[in-house]
Amino acid sequence: MPEPRIRILVTNDDGIQSPGLGVLARALAKLGEVWVVAPDRERTAVAHAVTLHKPLRVHQTGDRAYAINGTPVDCVNLALLKILPRRPHLLVSGINKGVNLGDDVLYSGTVSAAVEGTILGVPSMAVSQEGRDRFHFDTGAQYALRVARLILRHGLPEETLVNLNIPDRTPKAVTGVRVTCLSRRRFENPIIEKVDPHGRTYYWIAGTRVSWSRSKDADHEAIEEGAVSLTPIHLDSTHYGVLEHLRAWEPAIRGRSVRTVTSNAKRSGGKR
Repeated sequence: MPEPRIRILVTNDDGIQSPGLGVLARALAKLGEVWVVAPDRERTAVAHAVTLHKPLRVHQTGDRAYAINGTPVDCVNLALLKILPRRPHLLVSGINKGVNLGDDVLYSGTVSAAVEGTILGVPSMAVSQEGRDRFHFDTGAQYALRVARLILRHGLPEETLVNLNIPDRTPKAVTGVRVTCLSRRRFENPIIEKVDPHGRTYYWIAGTRVSWSRSKDADHEAIEEGAVSLTPIHLDSTHYGVLEHLRAWEPAIRGRSVRTVTSNAKRSGGKR
């Protein structure tokens, strides 16, 4: 048979058995040949972790489907460098059970898989579905398919990935699509302290979200209003506006007077 024109890698952090992964893979099969390489169990909130101190095992679970005893980033590396016969045209991570908004992208294994794909030069996106006990994965798959088509047709800017979040609604109830920026979330009681039956203290990292900031064109606002949120994320995290201000510190770091450094910083005003 002739080589398929389009090859798509699908991964996630919820594990190879997650229903969102299956729904996504079936939807993307309309565009070409889909390969699934995902963790063998749930790896939520592992961020960009890479396994360095134990061997990684690859287990084939179906036609072009593989489970790995590692993180989402491990899966992307093994898929691109060892498992797939040729480089994919697109990497899609998801559909995650729960949104990845704002600061969540720093902790999310779903988003980190897309980050790793971008680092390795593959156009990538992360897809997350709002919900609690049940999830409208059909809604998420529909919008993921549309965005995938656009990425394949137009590409993405260099070192840029897409973070797609879908509201907890049926396709007909979605109010629209918005291109957004990342929010900033704040929690109340982020550390919960309890005592076990043996009298020993233990902790849960949890808490209740109480507020969001950076509200202009923010991803959380889109989701709250029933719209799909599409956020471009860039790999370069450098704060260019502060470069000149921090360069005024260079003499002190080299061992010169702090007084001179302070004076230089005031004259520069922290601006370029």
